[in-house]
Amino acid sequence: MNGEIITIIFGMGIVTYIPRWLPLFFLSRRRLPPWLVLWLDFIPAAILSALILPAILTTGTPRQLEWNRLDLWIAIPTLIFAFSTRSLAGTVIMGMGLYWLISSLYP
Repeated sequence: MNGEIITIIFGMGIVTYIPRWLPLFFLSRRRLPPWLVLWLDFIPAAILSALILPAILTTGTPRQLEWNRLDLWIAIPTLIFAFSTRSLAGTVIMGMGLYWLISSLYP
């Protein structure tokens, strides 16, 4: 049983490692066009948005749009603050502070 588990963990590691290693191996020696570099810069923001937005905008098992969510109304001023200051630490502190303040006022 232990040999099976070790083989599975090793196989999962290889399957996870190869798709990350191949692009680095083949693209590290090439100069990418500026438009591609610019496009690749948007990937982290797109992934983060795809993870956060459903949790902020929807509720329930069959996802339903709900406009009266505390998370949404806190996210709006936090997003404005983030765009205006470009400060990650300030944005996190402001978002957490607003969430704490509003959730303590409206339990």
